[in-house]
Amino acid sequence: MSTPNEFAESVGLLRDEHAELQEQLADPELHANPARAKKVNRRYAELSQILAADDKLSSLHDDLEAANELAREDEMFADEAEAISQQLDEQHEKLRRLLIPRDPDDGRDVIMEIKGGEGGEESALFAADLLRMYTHYAEGRGWKVELLDKAESDLGGYKSVQVAIKSTSNEPADGVWASLKYEGGVHRVQRVPATESQGRIHTSTTGVLVFPEVDEPEEINIDPNDLKIDVYRSSGPGGQSVNTTDSAVRITHLPTGIVVSMQNEKSQIQNRAAAMRVLQARLLAKQQEELAEAEAGMRASQIRSMDRSERIRTYNFPENRIADHRTGYKAYNLDQVMDGALGPVIESAIHADEEARLASLSGQEDA
Repeated sequence: MSTPNEFAESVGLLRDEHAELQEQLADPELHANPARAKKVNRRYAELSQILAADDKLSSLHDDLEAANELAREDEMFADEAEAISQQLDEQHEKLRRLLIPRDPDDGRDVIMEIKGGEGGEESALFAADLLRMYTHYAEGRGWKVELLDKAESDLGGYKSVQVAIKSTSNEPADGVWASLKYEGGVHRVQRVPATESQGRIHTSTTGVLVFPEVDEPEEINIDPNDLKIDVYRSSGPGGQSVNTTDSAVRITHLPTGIVVSMQNEKSQIQNRAAAMRVLQARLLAKQQEELAEAEAGMRASQIRSMDRSERIRTYNFPENRIADHRTGYKAYNLDQVMDGALGPVIESAIHADEEARLASLSGQEDA
């Protein structure tokens, strides 16, 4: 069983930070910068959750002490003391997990790109299915999905599609990145394609890229001289032109070679703004990947792979089975998952990541 003061030093420092943030939130000047205010609110909400858990733990320690004292005089209180002791252990574990150093980007919104891979039209059709799955999951969480760009296939799928997914909450656990960062990688589908006339099961793949969205433009410094911007006419399935003006935009970031194209809007200005959002997100992700590569301990503590070619999940339609290859999660409710019931799959990734972080912290303490 834990002792009341086990987390005292760590929580004490967080209480000081919480008080400082409270003062900042009371300053009207902070709210003149909405992006900065959002960051402060996120951190304040995260710390509030930790402090509430610590207060609850202290309260349970007091309750247990009182129940044990009563039990010494009357055995009828022994069961109550045992129940409180169990609650205390559960609360201790909750606080311990809350004190695991969080990904500082957990509260961010994301930009997601889904791209067809091996399998041609079937892969493009599955890209559309994945977009529908993520959209339903997001709607269930109260998030908003904004279509940024799409390139449709001849049969109504997507060669590629990009969306922004946004949360209206300041709670870090409700942040879009906190949940969807684990979705990046190769998603494998096994089913009879719509293009298959003889009923044979095919295996296709679709790629998913997820980037935390930049809160403030100044987070990522982009020199206009580093950009090559091309405009061209939008095209639809089969390559036919769908616009009579050069509204599509392609931005190349010369130092990194990152290329972003947008053609969804009829306005060149809107497409350019959307392309810059995606470029900023990709540059932020690149910056973070370089940092993670430099910090081997951080990389080892996360199940989220930086290798975008990693096959992370299989969707087997004939068996109605979904399997996550990183966490070992397996269930036979694929039809429900494709309708947006993605929660347990994501929870398995979050739990595995927490366990890896805890193991890493224990290793550091032992060393």
